[in-house]
Amino acid sequence: MARLSVILAVLFVAFTIFSFIDCIRTEESRVRALPKTLWAVLIVILTPFGGILWFALGKERSGGAGVAATGGGGSKAPDDDPEFLRRLGADKQRDERIRELEARLAELDDDQNNTSEK
Repeated sequence: MARLSVILAVLFVAFTIFSFIDCIRTEESRVRALPKTLWAVLIVILTPFGGILWFALGKERSGGAGVAATGGGGSKAPDDDPEFLRRLGADKQRDERIRELEARLAELDDDQNNTSEK
């Protein structure tokens, strides 16, 4: 029984240290519910429950739901990025306008050459 108590104590301390370091290294923008310093204090005081609370409530997950909820960026496929698609459409329209203007200029140039030859 004493061995089990020692093993549990070591595991609790290791988990607390891991949680504390994770809290300290996490960006402020990914911390939820409480300020980062208060989370660090709770992790140390409420061993091991502070660490469990930190991972369950305090740290924003890096998965898709957290990124979408904060509106943050991340790598997206081009066809999933509305800004990319908007730029692509604008580029296409600009290229079409340039082609039309070049065609008009070519017509005007041909008209001027025809009238000057007469």
